[in-house]
Amino acid sequence: MLYDVITIGGATRDISFLTDEGILIDNPRDLLRQKLLAFEYGAKLKVDHFYNLFGGGAANAAVNFANSGFKTACLARVGNDNNGRDIINNLRQRGVDIQMTRSDDKASTGVSFILVTGSGERIIFTNRSANNDLVIRAGEIKAIRQAKNLYIASLSGNWQAVLRSVFKNSSARIAWNPGSSQYQAGLKRLAPFLKKTDVFCVNKDEAIELVLSDVRYKGKKPAFLNNVNNLLSALHEFGPRLVLITSGVEGADVYDGKKFYHQDVLKEKKRVDITGVGDAFNSSFVAALELSKGDIKQALYAGAKNTAAKIAYFGAQSGLLDLRKIIK
Repeated sequence: MLYDVITIGGATRDISFLTDEGILIDNPRDLLRQKLLAFEYGAKLKVDHFYNLFGGGAANAAVNFANSGFKTACLARVGNDNNGRDIINNLRQRGVDIQMTRSDDKASTGVSFILVTGSGERIIFTNRSANNDLVIRAGEIKAIRQAKNLYIASLSGNWQAVLRSVFKNSSARIAWNPGSSQYQAGLKRLAPFLKKTDVFCVNKDEAIELVLSDVRYKGKKPAFLNNVNNLLSALHEFGPRLVLITSGVEGADVYDGKKFYHQDVLKEKKRVDITGVGDAFNSSFVAALELSKGDIKQALYAGAKNTAAKIAYFGAQSGLLDLRKIIK
């Protein structure tokens, strides 16, 4: 089957709980942990609300693409359990092809516990479980070869084998939003894949960690590393056509090797939950690039618009807009 987009990566059950008991602490001396959320040690904390939702980078992106009219498949692994069946049913109901969303009899479905503060900020505790067993099978390789676009989200388990299989067998446009296992491996190990990446998406903290993995930048001062244009330039040197960095309330930036582009955050109607904003922004940017025939400014605006809409709802897959109504 021919797909406009195949998303590859994680699918999880997201269990979110809301509490205002935490205190946000600035920690500027640690570039990789510049803000901390603290709770009283030994205390019993009240939870104001509790939600049973869906997440995972590949699943979130697939729902977003399908919502905007793209013929989309999600290549992921879930457990052969109630959570896995719920995830598959949710994807099907959202218009995502689930032929490559396979059940694993040996592992349970991945679960994320998401602590959401009163201001909508969140911390995620995740158990990857069945996501660790993701492999690319022969039938999936055929679909990958025929797809127009691939969107690679966070990978775990034998992620290098997955990347080798994807990049070796695809001539499609590839967008890549790496997970912790990838950016902690460092730029040297990612370089062969970056050379074949069309859109490389990371947040600012991830960008700093990646850049610091290059010996040329280990001695750089915080002022240099906190400058997003420096990060964009450093990452672009490794080969991706476009580098996208999201920086929370500071907006998002793109570099194409010639020009820097910036998009401010758009004011949301209501700030409830920022879970999934990275997935929403990155996949919206990639989708809008396609819809606008490569217009980076329009794509950045579409990402900001969709993110502002999503923030008003709990869960990573709620509140998403049809980007065809934004890109005309």
